[in-house]
Amino acid sequence: MRTTYIYFLVFFPFVIFAQFNADTINDQNFKNTLLLHKELVSIPNLPENNELMLKNINWVANQYNKLDFSTTLLKTSTLPILLAEKIYDPNYKTVLFYFHIDGQPINPDSWNQNDPFIPVLKEKDSNGEWQILDWNKLDGAINDEWRIFARAAADDKAPIIMLLSAFKILKAKNSYPNFNIKIIFDPEEEYGSDALLSTLDKYKELYASNFFIVMDGPAHDSNKPTLTFGCRGIATCTITTFGSKLPQHSGHFGNYVPNPVFSLAKLLSSMKDENGRVLIKDYYKGVEIDAGIDELLKSVPFDSIDFNNKLGIYTSEKVGRNYQESLQYPSLNIRQIGTSWTGEKLKTVIPEYATASIDVRLVPETDGKVQLQKIKKHIEQEGYYVIDGDPTDEERRTYPKIVKFNTSPDLNAFRTSPDLDFGKKIRARFTEDFGYDPIVIRMMGGTVPIVPLIDKLNVPTVIVPMVNMDNNQHSPNENIRVGNIRQGIKICLSILEMKL
Repeated sequence: MRTTYIYFLVFFPFVIFAQFNADTINDQNFKNTLLLHKELVSIPNLPENNELMLKNINWVANQYNKLDFSTTLLKTSTLPILLAEKIYDPNYKTVLFYFHIDGQPINPDSWNQNDPFIPVLKEKDSNGEWQILDWNKLDGAINDEWRIFARAAADDKAPIIMLLSAFKILKAKNSYPNFNIKIIFDPEEEYGSDALLSTLDKYKELYASNFFIVMDGPAHDSNKPTLTFGCRGIATCTITTFGSKLPQHSGHFGNYVPNPVFSLAKLLSSMKDENGRVLIKDYYKGVEIDAGIDELLKSVPFDSIDFNNKLGIYTSEKVGRNYQESLQYPSLNIRQIGTSWTGEKLKTVIPEYATASIDVRLVPETDGKVQLQKIKKHIEQEGYYVIDGDPTDEERRTYPKIVKFNTSPDLNAFRTSPDLDFGKKIRARFTEDFGYDPIVIRMMGGTVPIVPLIDKLNVPTVIVPMVNMDNNQHSPNENIRVGNIRQGIKICLSILEMKL
């Protein structure tokens, strides 16, 4: 008893005579957790600065070394991957966790603080404005509604701290998981994960596991524990229509030279009906929403009126009957339209070309290359001669309607069934620990660049998002709600104490 007590006081000096309970340890040591988060977030994490990225990586490695994990820096085409590992029993199954350690670029002038990499503690005043708090406030009662503002405060350094704190609590309890642990720290997720993706074959055995948990992204806006079992993929293309070989004066040539913007607009309008459903043949082929899926989608809390009011739209498109169902289908989005003139002042010209940049969000039933071919075939059926470069003079004389169609590499979707044994166990564990069922998202709308790793592992995969939805991810004034850090630690403990 004396040895355990002394160890406990050394590891958690602010907890004296506390009940040996995970929630108690979490609450009593919460100040230290927040200061640890502050310390990590204070290290800038933009991948163009190799020295600072290595400082981030080494900081995390040192924390895990203190917990008796083995850590390895895996060489890649760019920055190294940090792999932390702990084998509790060679006969146990293995869970691989994923975090990214880099952050999005910043525009300091857009932030409401001097330096986006110096964390600022804030609370809302009676007028709804964020006011700066002194960090000494952590010595008293800590309000879950306080927030920490800084780049990467939420995405993805908060989850890194949450799992790290959970491991410290287990160590203080002299407890450990009944599965082995591997953790990947990706140094370039915000920039496409080139480092990680360059190693999939080289380090396949090191990444091998029975289950994969991705700790990234925001939870449901109710802030209830959330489990996401898939994400959409993405494919992109550009469609260009042509007028004359050079821009022409709209006074001299208006009513004579065709304007390519109008032909592009007509072509694009042929691809969707007024309710937003894609008209391209077989675009939704293979997607089926049966009774079980419908029930799962409807279980996610959703108020369409409130949702639409927040978005500032009168009504939604009618691809799905609700928001979650709409994410189960591939999308067709025009993300930008441009012509030859991009200067600040308008010119009275008929442009020589018009280009639409398109992104297609993919679902597991749709392959990116196949989906783009459906778009190309639709363009051909609209009477266009389709090429992949600028038209020659001969082609201009020969074909009345010409489109240049270019595609980019695609990234397909992934989805794990929530009803697999792994999904059932993690859902049941959350229900037991929190007293209510978690929010189960069949598939989120966004795309994660590590889908090739998921495909390579070929194991049940779940995304566990833990930060607040309104964290301003990728934007100025990124923040993490203090209560989400507290709850996130409990979520991590729930996973680590799950029986596999």
